[in-house]
Amino acid sequence: MSETSPGLSPGPSPGLRRGTLGTTDIAFFVVSAAAPLTVMAGVAPIALTLGGLGAPAGYLIAGITLAIFSVGFTTMSRHVRSGGAFYAYITRGLGPVAGIGAALLALIGYNGMEIGIFGLLGSATADTGAALWGLDVPWLPVSLAGILLIWYGGYRSIDFGAKVLGVLLVAETGILLLLAAGVLIDGGANGLDLASFAPSNVLVPGTAAVLAFAFAAFTGFESTVIYRREARDPARTVPRATYAAVAFLGIFYAFIVWTVIQAFGNDEVVRAATDDPGGLFFAAITTYVGSWAADLMHVFIVTSIVASLLAFHNAINRYALALSEEGVLPKVFGRTHPRHRSPYVAGIAQSALGAVVVLGFAAAGADPYTQLLLWVNTPGMVGLMALMLLAAIAVPCYFRRVRHDEGALRTVVAPVTAAVLLAVAIYLIATKVHLFTGASTLVNTVLLALVPTVFAVGVLLALWLKRRRPEVYEGFAAEPVEAGDVAVTRPRDSEHPTDKEGNPPCQQLTSS
Repeated sequence: MSETSPGLSPGPSPGLRRGTLGTTDIAFFVVSAAAPLTVMAGVAPIALTLGGLGAPAGYLIAGITLAIFSVGFTTMSRHVRSGGAFYAYITRGLGPVAGIGAALLALIGYNGMEIGIFGLLGSATADTGAALWGLDVPWLPVSLAGILLIWYGGYRSIDFGAKVLGVLLVAETGILLLLAAGVLIDGGANGLDLASFAPSNVLVPGTAAVLAFAFAAFTGFESTVIYRREARDPARTVPRATYAAVAFLGIFYAFIVWTVIQAFGNDEVVRAATDDPGGLFFAAITTYVGSWAADLMHVFIVTSIVASLLAFHNAINRYALALSEEGVLPKVFGRTHPRHRSPYVAGIAQSALGAVVVLGFAAAGADPYTQLLLWVNTPGMVGLMALMLLAAIAVPCYFRRVRHDEGALRTVVAPVTAAVLLAVAIYLIATKVHLFTGASTLVNTVLLALVPTVFAVGVLLALWLKRRRPEVYEGFAAEPVEAGDVAVTRPRDSEHPTDKEGNPPCQQLTSS
């Protein structure tokens, strides 16, 4: 890129740092976004209350579904090199109208996930200060300080962020494994068993609610492809990181929830989770490891939230960078730092947006957890699930019209199966949304309606671009041709045949 902007030094943007991230680094980013400790200590007790002993199986089922989705998703990643991830895949399969709608939904969805978590950071830090030192910590200064901290983490180089996330992720998973080890060594409350995986405990009405929570617990795993341009050997690294993240999260979540059941016993765990959901994990680790470990868990929950924020911040910045290169966002967002090679202007804008939203909720007297977190996160989570559904549909559409050597299992069977399962998952989340938000029917309706509304605005933007800026519309999600560090593009799939109108065969599904 060669554009300059007011207030910025002239000269070409140096581009992202290439060949920096390995499989482990990318996996750290996406697993950290899921915030395993926060999900387990903060959400799993609710899943136990609703689903009973079969709750661990819900996480396995969600993991298997997303692993099936990953088959087509990662297969397509070998053929589509755009930095736009979801929206690029959707564009290549369903056409630019759906792709631009998806791009706007992705940008809003990831921002919703991150900005809401700043409320959780303030709330969790206040809880930790009260539990450990008896301090009354106001949440707003903590959230604002978190915005500055996360901005700095995103401003630095991507390998710096990977190192930070590696340390924080080891800490949060380590404390959960310490809890599990204590329970297993002691034999639990009444001995160890596998009743949680018996069909009689899994095939119960409450499992539907557990599945809704379980799918939400994987949010962010799909962002592996966002780091394609910074990965070493991306054709191998990105699929490996995706499968590793899904496998780790599915098995880890199920294992940890199962160990907590063993800690209290099959007859007591649901009552304990119902009576004190927020204290369930702390009570278990105090009993089986010691109060010092419970104190560490309080601290590591805060660091788990910081890791999740940094992972989402990096993903958002790269989406903004890609959309700037597409010509949809202003070119200034495509600037990268000359030394750190980070999309620092996008990071400044994202942090400013976060500060505005956080201050707005604070001015309205909103609760940082029940309103800032849950109300802002919920449409973000549903939006990202909707993007996965569209991406699954796009895979067979794309491979139907291009020459390739991939098998039908990867290009048709797996993505179609994933599309059906994801549609069911979205339905479960939508019908159980009151369990996430605790809000009124009106509020829940508005939160869910935001997802199709944002997508519809994106579609209108696409139609406007088609009329007013056809060069942007026609070149959207084009395949990059690398020339040093400067990315130029060629028309979408110019090397592949299309139908007689020159459109993808599935485009009629999303074009007007």
